Amino acid sequence: MNGRSLVLGQYYPARSPLHALDPRVKLLLTLALVAAIFFINELVVMAAVGLLVPILAAVARVPLSWVIRGLRPLLFILLLTFFIHVLFTPGVRLATMGPITVTATGLRHGTFYSLRLGLVVLFSSFVTLTTTPVQLTDAIESLFGPLKKVRAPVHEVALMMTIALRFIPTLLIEAETIMKAQKARGADFESGHIFKRAKSLVPLLIPLFVSAFRRADELALAMEARGYAGGEGRTRLHTLRLRSVDIAWLFGGLAAIAFVVGFGWAV
Repeated sequence: MNGRSLVLGQYYPARSPLHALDPRVKLLLTLALVAAIFFINELVVMAAVGLLVPILAAVARVPLSWVIRGLRPLLFILLLTFFIHVLFTPGVRLATMGPITVTATGLRHGTFYSLRLGLVVLFSSFVTLTTTPVQLTDAIESLFGPLKKVRAPVHEVALMMTIALRFIPTLLIEAETIMKAQKARGADFESGHIFKRAKSLVPLLIPLFVSAFRRADELALAMEARGYAGGEGRTRLHTLRLRSVDIAWLFGGLAAIAFVVGFGWAV
């Protein structure tokens, strides 16, 4: 899995309406859209929702190829989801190859569920592509702000979630580097059955965990050196404020999502 191919967790600097949008609005719309995807039961409606991906990429001024390549690390899962439904769903038979039977229902279900999973990842990636880590932390903290009344560590949890999300590509790149180094020393990660391959990955986990703990320790030292002491009494250079354009995006997006869900149920 190539960490450089993982779009989720990366930030793409640009000047666009999506970059300028309030991060809280982006989070709420993304959550609503992802939830709506799971209420859609028709392949045609799901494919129509997929047309939003190039539209959002154009609005965000992010290359569509950059967005689509985020599915590359998930290609195995997408193909596995597709073939499981194609081969094990009963229905009208389309083709038979020995003990394997391909049905029309299985083909439809495989395409539908693979497309659903891919769209969830793509729409979620637009949040991190257009939002800096600081903005994302502030947005999560603001949305969960009411929990501060019960002394919940909202700021710390928001910061932890953001750091974890941003470190996913870094850890994948580190894993790729370690794997290449071990291959150069004769390690074999590709031959044999699936259990043998899984067992061969165990030596990869130890240096990966050591590297992750080392990066975490360096990050903690860097934060302490810059005076970080938690969210209590912490001020911000840029305070989040909803503008009229943010409110328009929020209600317009929610209305569009509600329309799509209603249309999907009516079809």
